[in-house]
Amino acid sequence: MATDQTSVAALCAEAKAAAPFLARAPRETKDAALEALAISLEARSAELIEANSLDIAAGEAAGLSAALLDRLLLNEDRIAAIAAGARDVAALPDPVGELIEERELESGLQLRKLRVPLGVVAVVYEARPNVTIDASALCLKSGNACLLRGSGSAEHSNAMMVEIASDAAESVGLPRSVVTLVGGGRDQLAELATQQGVVDLIVPRGGEGLKVALEQVATIPVLYAASGNCHIYVDRAADLQQAAAIALNAKVQRPGVCNAAETLLIHRDVAAEFVPMIVDQMVEAGVELRADAATQEFAGAERAALLVSASEADWGTEFLELILAVKVVGSVDEAIDHITRYGSGHSEAIVSGDDAAALAFELGVDAACVYVNASTRFTDGAEFGMGAEIGNSTQKLHARGPIGLRELCTFKYVISGDGHVRG
Repeated sequence: MATDQTSVAALCAEAKAAAPFLARAPRETKDAALEALAISLEARSAELIEANSLDIAAGEAAGLSAALLDRLLLNEDRIAAIAAGARDVAALPDPVGELIEERELESGLQLRKLRVPLGVVAVVYEARPNVTIDASALCLKSGNACLLRGSGSAEHSNAMMVEIASDAAESVGLPRSVVTLVGGGRDQLAELATQQGVVDLIVPRGGEGLKVALEQVATIPVLYAASGNCHIYVDRAADLQQAAAIALNAKVQRPGVCNAAETLLIHRDVAAEFVPMIVDQMVEAGVELRADAATQEFAGAERAALLVSASEADWGTEFLELILAVKVVGSVDEAIDHITRYGSGHSEAIVSGDDAAALAFELGVDAACVYVNASTRFTDGAEFGMGAEIGNSTQKLHARGPIGLRELCTFKYVISGDGHVRG
């Protein structure tokens, strides 16, 4: 684990030196490290909660929102779930050495395309201590040394979790520096993001501010696990009871996460019936609705008094709290156009019983995950059977959607011959 006296460059160099040991480690060793990690999390649950309480107290004093405090919170159930996630990763097939392709060339050479670790992966994230273990587990299993830079708001929680992960690695004969905590401020982040030839990939998981900060300085490859300005579109052929349940779940179940809905689009043909219904349910759930003029009109005078007029900025905002922008649209094409303009490419959903409208939405919306008659809240590595995730990529290269084991690998060609030379 890092100390304040150790430079970022030195920590990166230690991780680079440790990476080959992990890359060559057999599955049994990596899985044993993950089991040791899970056992230690459970055994030290009370200590972790105590450390986390210091972060919660500091967050409350700093005025963090309820949604951010919820992200930050660790309790027995959440720690048990994090430990279970590490075991889920251990149970997955080892991606390292996986045969992607095999064939014999015209020259008689045998060509194999094999999955291999990236090498050294840096993960930069905000107030989510669970990411510390998710990233550690995924990197250990995929054979990558990892450098973890969490936010200062989770300082005590992250420090203990990295200690647990490093101890677990060491307990099975791996170098402690396969899991390393990197501290510091903006200068240290810039130093981390410019470790060319040492760090192979940096994955930022956070809001637009973090993304912009890295875009300005990074000289190593960046895989953005970026923000989620997610939409629910209620089509004119929607089951309105189903649509209300989906919209409510997508907004309310956990509003401070990137796969929560931020905008609700409603087809004009069902607005007269659906708007009053969804306004009542959202307001009862404590959601502030920022609505366009048409939504306010369909709500009626009494309900309209409960609404806030939406501004242009609201359509592009990831609120991460109990705020929802609402707009009436005239067609599925208009919904797609709105999402194209304001969406972040994360997760988008249509509620419709019309197969043609659903297909138009599937093909027309450019996002990592597109849902038909389901909540955007399912965009998650564990839900997708990936064990865990470091985040959700909104890019198209080299990975898109949940970043799991295979997304932390690259490949190499291994060519075997029998004294072959090229003429």
